[in-house]
Amino acid sequence: MTLPNPLTPTEIDHALTQLKGWKIKDEKLHREFEFKSFVEAFGFMSSVALVAESMGHHPEWFNVYNRVIIVLTTHDVGGISVMDVELALKVNELASQE
Repeated sequence: MTLPNPLTPTEIDHALTQLKGWKIKDEKLHREFEFKSFVEAFGFMSSVALVAESMGHHPEWFNVYNRVIIVLTTHDVGGISVMDVELALKVNELASQE
C-alpha cells in the first residue's frame, strides 16, 4: 500500500472549510461530539469503528459519558493526510445521523 503525502498547510486550511466542527489542535484534526447519553455516544463510536476499520485508518479518541473526542492524524506520514480528511467527513456523516 502506498502511503499518502502529508497535506500542506494550505491544503489543510482548504480541507477545514469542508469539515464542519473540526479544528487543528497539536497539529492534528480535532473534534468534540456531545450526545444525549452514554449509549448514544457508544453507539456513535461503534459506527465510527466499523468505518475506520474498513478504511484501515483508525482514530485516536476519548470518551467520557456522553462526550466523544476524536483526533485524526496519519502517524505513518507524520501529519494530516487525505485519509484523515476522508475519515473526518465520514465521521461527520455518522454524527448527523445520531
